[in-house]
Amino acid sequence: MAAFKEIKERIQSVKTTQKITSAMKMVSAAKLNKAQKNIAGMLPYSNALQHILRSVLAAGDGFYTPLAEERTPGRVAIIAFSSDSSLAGSFNSNVIKEFRKTLSAYEHLPKENIFIYTVGKKIFEAARKSGYAVTRNFEGLAAKPDYDIIAAFAGELVTLFNRKAIDRVEAIYHHFKSAGAQTLTRENFLPLSLPALEKTTAKQTGANYLLEPPQEAVLAELLPKSLKLKLYTMLLDSNASEHAARVIAMQTATDNADELIDTLVIAYNKSRQQAITNELLDMIGGTMS
Repeated sequence: MAAFKEIKERIQSVKTTQKITSAMKMVSAAKLNKAQKNIAGMLPYSNALQHILRSVLAAGDGFYTPLAEERTPGRVAIIAFSSDSSLAGSFNSNVIKEFRKTLSAYEHLPKENIFIYTVGKKIFEAARKSGYAVTRNFEGLAAKPDYDIIAAFAGELVTLFNRKAIDRVEAIYHHFKSAGAQTLTRENFLPLSLPALEKTTAKQTGANYLLEPPQEAVLAELLPKSLKLKLYTMLLDSNASEHAARVIAMQTATDNADELIDTLVIAYNKSRQQAITNELLDMIGGTMS
């Protein structure tokens, strides 16, 4: 009877857990929908800015920016994006693993030359345990993306890079492809990659522009804007990827609960049947005696 009662209690416990995981899935799905709308709303501006950049680059005979200057990395900044909470599958563990891998690539540098910026409580906790000081943690930004905050931060990084206070900036985040696919990405934020600054010919764009003010002045304004947008895009990607990962994790947990309940119900019925059979045998045995 003790085992019989224990199975019944366990079934009830699993059903309660299933209700929780199902509710969390619905909440995350709603947040994912909002995150996808944020990305969709940002894309037209991003595409327009890239088109303007290509056009301006096509209008000149060449362009140099210190933001594209390749230097031997003596001082490195690392930006890592995670979530504030758990229950998102391997979302946070993958970011932490890549973060540690990135740190190991610069272990030859003094610790004071590594500047760590974290977005999300989970990566912040992991960074503190790594033995490195966290230069800045953006508390609450992982759950509620804010363009003004992240744009100001991008501006600070550009200033530090131009002053040669840092030589390289790397970012670790999940790129959101779809609700079912998120790709862990590690890429250079600064210096600007050369392909992004390749000169596009006027023939390719179909137009020949005369710029006022000069190309240098226009690009000096546009490039920092593009970097701010790029960092904001990483933040939105990470936010959407977190909710997508949690939807998948909660759906998997709910499905597993279904399977476990089915298994326990079978065990419960067998135990109940065995108890009834034993009682009948006892009654028959008593009658015959």
